[in-house]
Amino acid sequence: MKKRMCLACGEPVVGRSDKRYCDDGCRNAYNNNRNSVPNRFVRKINDILKRNRRVLSEILGNEKMQKVSREMLLSKGLDFDFYTSQLTTAKGQIYFFVYEYGYLPLGGERFLVVRQKITEKI
Repeated sequence: MKKRMCLACGEPVVGRSDKRYCDDGCRNAYNNNRNSVPNRFVRKINDILKRNRRVLSEILGNEKMQKVSREMLLSKGLDFDFYTSQLTTAKGQIYFFVYEYGYLPLGGERFLVVRQKITEKI
């Protein structure tokens, strides 16, 4: 009969015939390691999106809209390459949204920061 070895640490596994790890610690370590590599890219993008949302939220505060400079957005850490959606108005203006917070380039290094009305239907 072939000895079964723990998938995480390589030690012999004792117990049920379908057991693959020597203990819960090895099972957790194996699964954490297996899931961390493919999800690292997604986690990094999600972190950028969360930061962008926080920056827009802090700038807007309780206001409905706020005009700000590109320099202010950059200094707070906004990454213009990452957003969740775009909205094109009937006038052809393109808003860039990070979840419910968005910005509209006004030209001349100025931006209008807005909050989208949240509806229950998603």
